[in-house]
Amino acid sequence: MNSNFEQIATCIERGKVNKNAPYPPDMKGQDGADELARAALAAAMPAAEVLEACMTGMRCAGLKFSQNKVFTPDLLMAAKAMKTVMAQLKPYFQSGAVKPKGTFVIGTVSGDLHDIGKNLVAMTVEGAGWEVVDLGIDIPIDKFIAAVKDHPGCVLGLSALLTTTMTGMEKIAKVIKTMYPSTRIIVGGAPLSKEYADKIGADAYSPDPQGAVEYLNSLKG
Repeated sequence: MNSNFEQIATCIERGKVNKNAPYPPDMKGQDGADELARAALAAAMPAAEVLEACMTGMRCAGLKFSQNKVFTPDLLMAAKAMKTVMAQLKPYFQSGAVKPKGTFVIGTVSGDLHDIGKNLVAMTVEGAGWEVVDLGIDIPIDKFIAAVKDHPGCVLGLSALLTTTMTGMEKIAKVIKTMYPSTRIIVGGAPLSKEYADKIGADAYSPDPQGAVEYLNSLKG
């Protein structure tokens, strides 16, 4: 494996954003994902391989998170490192040199202002090579409908942290499935379960970001 690939993947996994970043302490003063990605692209390393390194790093971080080997701050730092590289890859996406796996639309349902879980999923999915459309928090049903209409073939992610707001997911799922029957819907959040996802007609449930990535990737393969 290319050493640049391994170094970028390691920096993403460990959350080493750039040389000046103090985290993680054992990598202090070393080049981070930012510098390594710039150097790789300058040396004509294919942008697709740089993206693959990001995906590898985020996959490792997400797996550790799902196994409780790392925690929310660690995953947030991994996502931050990944975003510095994705910013450099943006021109390659726009030119068509790098193609996303698909589009993932995500939002927290109406009445719910919690966004940490949603943000973790959005960042991890983006790091897995998907285009992410993050609608934000407290999203009414009409905005979910509009987003699905504007992104044909997308996968829809619904997030809720409160039992009082998770009930709104059923209405959203039913309306989307009626208007756009082929749209896949995945739900997540602390009070949810696979049984609830099945009950409301969602296609999948995931308790963590890595599970969402695994489901999305399964659709491609």
